[in-house]
Amino acid sequence: MKLLFDLFPVILFFAAFKYSEKNPETAATWVATLLGSALVDAKQAPILLATVVVIAATVAQIAWVHFRHGKVDKMLWISLGLVVVFGGLTLVFQNEAFIKWKPTILYWVFAVSMAFSALVLRKNPMKAMLGEQLNLPDAVWAKVNLSWIAFFAVMGVLNLVIAFNFPTDTWVNFKLFGGMGLMLVFVLAQGMFLSKYMEEEK
Repeated sequence: MKLLFDLFPVILFFAAFKYSEKNPETAATWVATLLGSALVDAKQAPILLATVVVIAATVAQIAWVHFRHGKVDKMLWISLGLVVVFGGLTLVFQNEAFIKWKPTILYWVFAVSMAFSALVLRKNPMKAMLGEQLNLPDAVWAKVNLSWIAFFAVMGVLNLVIAFNFPTDTWVNFKLFGGMGLMLVFVLAQGMFLSKYMEEEK
C-alpha cells in the first residue's frame, strides 16, 4: 500500500496520458478550458493533460500526508516543487521537454544530497534510515550509500536518453514500468549483496 501511495501521482500521470492518447481532441478541449487558452495542439494534449493531473495528484498526496501525519518528508516537498516548476513550464509553453527533465532533476537531487551528506556532513543517510534494522560495518554502509548515489545518477541519465531519443509514449511507459522495474532489480541485487553480512552476523 505504501508503494502504491508513493506511485499515486505517476500512476495517474500514466492513466491520463493513455486516455488522452486515444481521445486527443477531448483532452485538448479540457486543457484549453483549464488553462484558459483558445489554442491547444491536439498532439501535445496528452502530455499537457497528464501534466495537469500529476501536479494536482502530487498536491493532493502531500495534503493527505500532512493531514494524516502532520509532517511531510523533505523529499516530497522537493518533488512537489519540481513538478510544479517543470510542469508549470510545460503548460505555459506547451512544451513537453520541461516535464521530461523533472525525473532526471529529482534523481540527481537525491544523488547529490546523499553525496553531500556523506562527504561534507560525514553522515551516511542509508545507515541513518536502516541502521536499526541492519548492523553493518561502516565500510559496508559506505558501499551501500555509494551504490545508491550511482543508481540515482544513472537513472537520471537514462531518463534523458529515453525522453529525448524515443517517442513520448515510450517515455511515459518507462517512467512507470521501467523505473519501477529497475528499482526492484537494484534493491534485489543489493539485498543479495548484504545477505552475506546478515548471515555472518547470525
